Amino acid sequence: MKLDPNTETPAGSGSGEPDKHLRVLVMTAVAAERDAVLRGLRGSGRFDVLLAGVGPAMAAARTARALASAEYGLVVSAGIGGGFIGRAEVGSLVVANEIVAADLGAQTPEGFCSLDELGFGSSRIQVDPSLTIRVTEALQAAGQPVYAGPVLTVSTVTGTAARALELDVRVPGATAEGMEGFGVAAAALDSGVPILEIRAISNAVGPRDRTAWRIQEALDALEAASTVLLEVL
Repeated sequence: MKLDPNTETPAGSGSGEPDKHLRVLVMTAVAAERDAVLRGLRGSGRFDVLLAGVGPAMAAARTARALASAEYGLVVSAGIGGGFIGRAEVGSLVVANEIVAADLGAQTPEGFCSLDELGFGSSRIQVDPSLTIRVTEALQAAGQPVYAGPVLTVSTVTGTAARALELDVRVPGATAEGMEGFGVAAAALDSGVPILEIRAISNAVGPRDRTAWRIQEALDALEAASTVLLEVL
């Protein structure tokens, strides 16, 4: 299954069925996320789990380097992140149906203009709908609380209620927030490889309160999700 870089949608049959002969590249920001994914994958030789670094620029560069070194059938951006209140609670999982560079654009007197509105490209990368559905349903069948929706990529983590509301208005239905997804997805798109993003929710998007973060709980959910990926990818 390949992506058409001109349409930013999956090319070919669109069935979303995995090719068990192709390798899967998983990119995580930090070592704790990588280790959780590796525990869940239980030594499977079909998956390469690499560090992307923090932020979209480093993630794009390292993903592009990995894709240039080997052939992959799918790229997965995986990690923990913030969940939008009322859409993804702490400890749940989010599977992206689109990956959005939420702060890529320009501020104007009338408000924020996205890259799309400026006419300089697109700040949204679509995930193959059949892939999103298949992974979401598999996680549900495994008893995991999971949601599908837009996952935002930001270069500055949201720390106020006002900023959370702004993003919620800007991207209706926004479900989760991370810092690497769009970078990983852009590299995959450029290489013609399908993309998936999965986030385990460690905190609510909004006022920054580290005492309320549940990082270990999110890492445990990420590990459980990775075990499910063995069956569906």
